[in-house]
Amino acid sequence: MKTFSNILVAVDFSENSEHAFDYAVTLASQFNAELTVLHVINEPVDLRGFYVPHISFEQLEKEIEESAVKMMERFCSSRMGTFTNFRTAIVTGIPYDEIITAAARMDASLIVLGTHGRTGLDRILFGSTAERVVRSAPCPVLSVRMPA
Repeated sequence: MKTFSNILVAVDFSENSEHAFDYAVTLASQFNAELTVLHVINEPVDLRGFYVPHISFEQLEKEIEESAVKMMERFCSSRMGTFTNFRTAIVTGIPYDEIITAAARMDASLIVLGTHGRTGLDRILFGSTAERVVRSAPCPVLSVRMPA
C-alpha cells in the first residue's frame, strides 16, 4: 500500500471541511505524515471603482486576512487534539487553483477536501472546487462528503 508523507487539507471552516479535516488528521496520524492546513481566501471583488463608505479596499483586504488568521488559529486549536506535525497556510486566490498550486509546491502525496455534493443546476451555477481539484491535482485526492 502507498504511504502518504505530506498531506494537504483544504478548509473553508464549514461543517463539510471540518468533516474532511477529521479524515486528514486521522490519515496523517496513521502515516506519521506532515499535515498542511490550507485556507484560501476567495479573491474579493475589486471595489476600487465604486464608492464603499468608511473603508478602503486595502483595509477590507487586511481585515479579511486578519479574520482568516484568527479563524485558522481557533480551528486548529479546537480540532487538532494531540497531533502536532502540522503547519498552516492562508492564501488569496481562486480556491481550486491555490489548492493545486500548494499541492505541487509542497510535493503533496494526498489532498483532502470536503465537498458539498451539489448536483444539477447548483453545480452548474456554483461549480465544484473538489471536481476541479480532482481533475488537475498532481497527486491523489480524497473528497469527503457529509453523511446524508
